[in-house]
Amino acid sequence: MKRTAGGPGAGRGSRAPKPVPPYAPLFPHEDPLGVLNTSATLRRKIEAVHEEVFSRVEGIDRIAIATYDPGTDVLKTFIASGVAKDQLVYYDARLADSPSLQSVLKAGRPRVVNNLQLFQGSPHAHAQIINTLGFRSSYTMPMFQNGVFWGFIFFNSLQPAVFTPEVLRVLDPFGHLIAALVTTELLSIRILAAAVKTAHDMVHFRDPETGAHIDRMSRFSRLIARSLAASGAHRIDDRMIEQIFEFAPLHDLGKIAVPDRILLKKGHLTPAERDVMKTHTTRGLQMIDALARNFGLEHLEGLDILRHIAEDHHETLDGKGYPHGLKGDEIPLEARIVAVADIFDALTSERPYKQAWTNPEAFAMLRKLAVEKLDAECVDALIFNEPEVKKIQAQFRDEVPAPAAPKKKR
Repeated sequence: MKRTAGGPGAGRGSRAPKPVPPYAPLFPHEDPLGVLNTSATLRRKIEAVHEEVFSRVEGIDRIAIATYDPGTDVLKTFIASGVAKDQLVYYDARLADSPSLQSVLKAGRPRVVNNLQLFQGSPHAHAQIINTLGFRSSYTMPMFQNGVFWGFIFFNSLQPAVFTPEVLRVLDPFGHLIAALVTTELLSIRILAAAVKTAHDMVHFRDPETGAHIDRMSRFSRLIARSLAASGAHRIDDRMIEQIFEFAPLHDLGKIAVPDRILLKKGHLTPAERDVMKTHTTRGLQMIDALARNFGLEHLEGLDILRHIAEDHHETLDGKGYPHGLKGDEIPLEARIVAVADIFDALTSERPYKQAWTNPEAFAMLRKLAVEKLDAECVDALIFNEPEVKKIQAQFRDEVPAPAAPKKKR
């Protein structure tokens, strides 16, 4: 990549620029990254950046982003462009199990590996997949938001020794541009989720449902979604999995509109009270639409996933659910996923009115419900991942209330 001679300070032999005739078109230049100003999907925007990178530096065959969940120390595939963009997907791994990536984070600086054969003997699946796909060099940039780490960008090449200092000077601005694009989308999702969750937390001052329940059922939802995606039977990508995880805890937002006399009633609800309780699905949808409008996020990609989760998580396959009596595949997949995760955690959690069921007991009930009420694929996906289910349950236990201090005798 050579710089063109000339410009300010050039020698006597340099030619002066030709004057632009007054009749020249006013808009002769087409911005190759103009798509970034549109409502195109994040994938299309990343692809546009990749195309521009490739026009300047040959050999950048793949760009991939992995996001980080500090709650579980897990790195998750998120989105990719270029060669084998659909090969390393639906994958996560603990950061603690990757010393090489930990070293990047510890240094707080990008890492260049111009010979990926160094990791040929790595026991980690992601390193083995990258090697099998034929990539021979890489450039890894850690991503930070206000000093907080939240993921990596990977530039991969099928050729060795591509990432020279000159190439890196070209790549770095594009890396930060990609980080900004992904950050904008994730922050939009998290701002909306945080706004909804703030309203949702108000419910929990009245509703005894625990925060640990939210942590568990959102991660159960992600397990189910990831398993369904890996089966290839559904059109689910890594971003949809992440959105289901972010939005699953917000399914009962509409309960904020349910009166205390019904929400907190210890006995059985009357038919009239049950009808009021059922309105939390449609009221939740109304609140989400209002929040999205107030935050200017009506066009957020993935908003419909949140809307479906809030409105349809009580629909059942036999059409006897509410609020619309949807049947079978009429129920959005994300709502079917959350329904299974929510019911399973409710069964296996202790409540003032019941003891916690064991996992085998709860799995048996889910299988029974799968005949008419719940999606059998979602039930099977959860049961198939029982080892991961147990890890989640162990990490996010309900807090045991401290025993009351004995009263002092006067």
